[in-house]
Amino acid sequence: MTILKSLLFFIFVPGSVAGLFPLAFFRNGNQINTGVFSYLAFPLWIIGFIILLWCFWDFVQKGKGTPAPIDPPKELVVAGLYKYVRNPMYVGAFLINAGYFLWFGYWNLLFYLLAYSLMVHVFVTLYEEPHLKKTFGLSYEDYLKKTPRWIPRFW
Repeated sequence: MTILKSLLFFIFVPGSVAGLFPLAFFRNGNQINTGVFSYLAFPLWIIGFIILLWCFWDFVQKGKGTPAPIDPPKELVVAGLYKYVRNPMYVGAFLINAGYFLWFGYWNLLFYLLAYSLMVHVFVTLYEEPHLKKTFGLSYEDYLKKTPRWIPRFW
């Protein structure tokens, strides 16, 4: 059942933020020719999608829950990509959205990417991190000290 809930959450939340919204509502307006850089969209899309799938799997297997607030993980997930960055799912969605801008070249997609980044940062710092501190206590505080929020550290 947890896998089904995670799958539904995956389809509706990242599917909207890194799929429906940018492609349906922001793929218009003025364009910039991104030239050869447009081909960087393909690795960004692939890497972003793999990140999202991997993290959802870790939430189900290691966290014993889902990323959805209605069925949060029962255990703090600090394995997999979470060893390197605290918010890999948001990073994955960022990469996918950056790929849209590079491929299509619409300024509106760049503005969407910037707005997405700002909203996610505010959400993480004002709600998610305080909530996780309250839920997981010292283990989360230790995790905060060792693991960066946005830019992965691989050493």
